[in-house]
Amino acid sequence: MSEDGAYKTIKGEATYELKIERSVFIAHTREANSEEEARAFVAAVRAEHKQAAHNCYAYRIGTGAREATYFNDHGEPGGTAGKPILGAILSREVTNLCVVVTRYFGGKKLGVRGLIEAYGTAAGRAIDAAGVVTRTPVSRMEVECDYPRLNQVLYLLNRHGARVLHTDYGQQILLAVEVNKAAASGLGDDLRSLRQVRVKS
Repeated sequence: MSEDGAYKTIKGEATYELKIERSVFIAHTREANSEEEARAFVAAVRAEHKQAAHNCYAYRIGTGAREATYFNDHGEPGGTAGKPILGAILSREVTNLCVVVTRYFGGKKLGVRGLIEAYGTAAGRAIDAAGVVTRTPVSRMEVECDYPRLNQVLYLLNRHGARVLHTDYGQQILLAVEVNKAAASGLGDDLRSLRQVRVKS
C-alpha cells in the first residue's frame, strides 16, 4: 500500500474455465470490501453450483495491519485448493477480492501436485481476466460557508487535493467534497479553523 492508501484490486467480476483430465474447474472472482461481502459471494457461487464436487475459495481484504486472508479447501485434500487460490491472489499483489473455484469431478484423480496447479492456474487466470485497477480510499464531507469565506475554503480544498462534487448556492454555500482518506483529517481541521465554516463528514 502506498502512502496515500492506494491499493490494487480487480476491475470487476470475471470467470475462467479450465478443463484438466475430464475435470472442469470454473474460477469466479469478484471485488469484496469486507469479509461479509466475500462470504456472501462464496454462498452465491455454492448455491449456483450445488451439483459440483467442490467449491473452494480464498479471499484477501485490506492491507497492512488490517489485512484479512482466509482460504477453504471444501473437501479437497488439505492445502491443495484454497491455499493455491490465495497464492494466485498474493502473487498478483491484489486485495479486496474473493476467488471461488468450482470443480466438477471428471472421474480421474489428479494427485496433490495436479490439484495445486489446477486451482492456482484457474484462480490466477480469472484475476487476469477481471483486470487490475489501483484504487485510493476516499472520504466525503459537506462544507458550509458564507460567501466571503468561499475563496479561503476553495484554497484549502485545493491544498489538500480535494475534489468538489457539487455546489449549492443559497443563503449559505454548501459544497459536497471528496478527498483522499489520508488527507481528510487535516482538511477537516483546517476548515474548522475558519470562522463561519461548518464541516460534516
